[in-house]
Amino acid sequence: MSAVTATISEDVMKTVQAKPALRDEGAKLGFRLTLPAQILVLFIAVFPLLMQLYISLTDWSPLSGLGWWSAWSLWNNFANYTDLAVDARFWSALKRTAIVMIVCVPAEFLLGLALATLFADEFPGKRIFYSILLMPMMVVPAVAGYMFFMLFQSGGPVNDILSSISGFPVTIAWLSDPTLALIAVMVADIWQWTPLMFLILLAGLVGVPEDQIKAATLLGANPWQRFVTIVLPKMKTIIIIALAIRMIENFKIFDTLYIMTGGGPGVATETISVYIYKLTTQDLIWGYVAAIALAILIVLSIAAVFTMKRMARAREVTA
Repeated sequence: MSAVTATISEDVMKTVQAKPALRDEGAKLGFRLTLPAQILVLFIAVFPLLMQLYISLTDWSPLSGLGWWSAWSLWNNFANYTDLAVDARFWSALKRTAIVMIVCVPAEFLLGLALATLFADEFPGKRIFYSILLMPMMVVPAVAGYMFFMLFQSGGPVNDILSSISGFPVTIAWLSDPTLALIAVMVADIWQWTPLMFLILLAGLVGVPEDQIKAATLLGANPWQRFVTIVLPKMKTIIIIALAIRMIENFKIFDTLYIMTGGGPGVATETISVYIYKLTTQDLIWGYVAAIALAILIVLSIAAVFTMKRMARAREVTA
């Protein structure tokens, strides 16, 4: 009996000792099988970044008569970055981009949260209204830009509506006025991207535990107290994700704005994306463009890291 027990014990020990070896062999095999894909992804991600850094340290452009691989002969060290620091047009474009982001993102968030709260409950025709509400998000941004370009014409529907309300003819030149043109662009952005904010926030709202809300109701909490003390804390991670997505996307606003105003009148609605586009296609100073793009990439990366940390803290608090 003892001999059988000893044999079984030896077999168990061999099996236990063999498991780490099998795991290590499996890990090595998995690494070898995925290595080509990893190298491809690394090349796709790293090569353009290194090339951009390389070009940003030169005065190279397509008009220089040299291939990009010979851009080293036009080396200027960090001149593009020093030019960037004193480029008034760049800082003005960055300021306009920030203004659009500061206005549009909170407006989209508040409207999206209000709509998500409304659609969290059942009501007649909910599916139909839900589909209608998501339609703006499905419109191609260039098409949305053309739609709002026509709406904000001097003889367009917006002025017609204002004329009907006021009782006298309104012929505001929305897209020719520096301030009004930017407002028109922001209205278009809010119209198109509020549904995305609504969709994200609705998903978070539906995920709030129903039993906690019922318990708070039994304890006498009113709807506002339930919303502030239970719903918002549980949705903190979702809210951070929604705001981060829209802030980064809003920072890159281009299609709608360019169709509506082309960055005009003058440079009144020129955001950073429009500025880069003009430098790339009209001035063709690609070394400087690479420096701008790299600087923006660094700023957005820092913002993304900050957002991830906030998300991690939010999870720890709600856990």
